Amino acid sequence: MAPARADFAEWPALLDLLRRSFAYMEGRVDPPSSLGRMDAECLRGLAAAGDLVLSRDGSQVVGCAFCTPKPTALYIGKVATDAAHRRRGIARALMAAADDIARGRGLPALELQVRIELHEVQAAYDAMGFMQVGTASHPGYDRPTSLILRRSLSTP
Repeated sequence: MAPARADFAEWPALLDLLRRSFAYMEGRVDPPSSLGRMDAECLRGLAAAGDLVLSRDGSQVVGCAFCTPKPTALYIGKVATDAAHRRRGIARALMAAADDIARGRGLPALELQVRIELHEVQAAYDAMGFMQVGTASHPGYDRPTSLILRRSLSTP
């Protein structure tokens, strides 16, 4: 698993994977996911800000994670695994690839946010060694809407 090349041309298929993977959140999270307002060009912009890590089954993209460097950690966003390929270690492999990217950039940790309502997602990241280090609120909200999770880099 490696970062996508600059000539990656599968933005519409990647957007479809993300939308299918995030569909279960509809009606569960408030505010709704920003993914509903994104198009393929938005994804290209996210990838340009850092690295896009992909998992494939043959030629089909079945998993992704957008990795953006921040001052003290590599921020991981829009992590998705195709439903038919879940429970095969793809998310762990995406996080291992993110570890490599962070290490290459001299960053000591990975960081991500999980919506407060998504307890099963929190549990999955807990199992991968992430720990809650804070909360965040979306603009206009006077309550936390996400948990900030972080993990130190694994030993190579």
